[in-house]
Amino acid sequence: MTWLDELAADTAALTDAGRVRCLREIAPLPGARARLDGKVYLNFSSNDYMGIAGDAELRRRFYEQYPDCSTPELAQSSASSRLLTGNTPAYTRLEETLSRLYGGRAALVFNSGYHANIGILPALARSGDLILSDKLNHASIIDGLRLGDAEFRRYPHLDLAQLEKQLAARRAAYRQVFLVTESVFSMDGDAADLAKLVELKKRYDCILVVDEAHSVGVRGSRGTGLAAELGVADKVDVLIGTFGKAFGSTGAFAIMAPEVKHYLVNHMRPFIFTTGLPPVILNWSCFVLEHCAGMDAERAKLRRMGRKLRELFGEATMPGDSQIVPFLVGEDADAVAAAERFRAHGILVFAIRPPTVPVHTARLRFSLSAALEESAVETIREAL
Repeated sequence: MTWLDELAADTAALTDAGRVRCLREIAPLPGARARLDGKVYLNFSSNDYMGIAGDAELRRRFYEQYPDCSTPELAQSSASSRLLTGNTPAYTRLEETLSRLYGGRAALVFNSGYHANIGILPALARSGDLILSDKLNHASIIDGLRLGDAEFRRYPHLDLAQLEKQLAARRAAYRQVFLVTESVFSMDGDAADLAKLVELKKRYDCILVVDEAHSVGVRGSRGTGLAAELGVADKVDVLIGTFGKAFGSTGAFAIMAPEVKHYLVNHMRPFIFTTGLPPVILNWSCFVLEHCAGMDAERAKLRRMGRKLRELFGEATMPGDSQIVPFLVGEDADAVAAAERFRAHGILVFAIRPPTVPVHTARLRFSLSAALEESAVETIREAL
């Protein structure tokens, strides 16, 4: 069997198991709509939580700031890593804006949330350290664990009693212990008890790393995330956010002490060995970051829609208070069929299957956007 035959056999096996994936051309449209195969749908699969990515009027206002479209501020490439000539003035403005939002703490911008997660932990955690990670943390966090030299263990999802048992039994044997969690989990839509994690961090002298990818923009004062909403953001040692979801841009950031920032600049490989983001993206991120700070009405709307959808799904969903509402199906083929039934009613939602979620927990992941009308929830009711 040739190498290409092996790859083809793998694809065939995925197809037989109902887990093959393919790329679809989907055109985004205003009002949280999307066009697929010539048909327009309500889009319940995007991470454009605040409706910013699809806001044409907001884009127009951004570009109006630059009468000269040839300005370097709209350049579409930095053409260099940040440690050479790619650290443009737009980076400084964006990191200073982030620092002000988070009470003067240091901010560092990355090319993506995946870049951040595969780089931060391997840089900070060394041989002789231990990382304790929630079992349902994102794949990028898992890859970061595997890339580093520290030992790592995964504790049962949201089970902080079990986490504390591991800390009580193991803390003394390690130089540093890192506690790693998402705040709002991407597939279940539930949330970590960040206040309790801060308490454990203090009690056992740990370093707390929180990925707020699905929380920033949507939760907290001025969209600063769940940790800020709970009043513990300043107790999180490394707080990670992304621009590619609620903020409708590209890239990611981390909030931390200045000493941590300087260390990462010198030791984080995905930061050092990559081309910097284009100035146009950085300036757009800064623009929407400030715009999103004033979107409290939209954040309240998302909370209302999330509650209504959870009430509608009843036992077929999971407890939570976020804009991510899973509709649990179970088996892969059943989830695919359920997605097709919803599409027949004009609702674009996709089956989420292993390995993204555990076996026998295939689901439809309804991802809400403030650009949707609240009545869109009733459309889902009609499709059930």
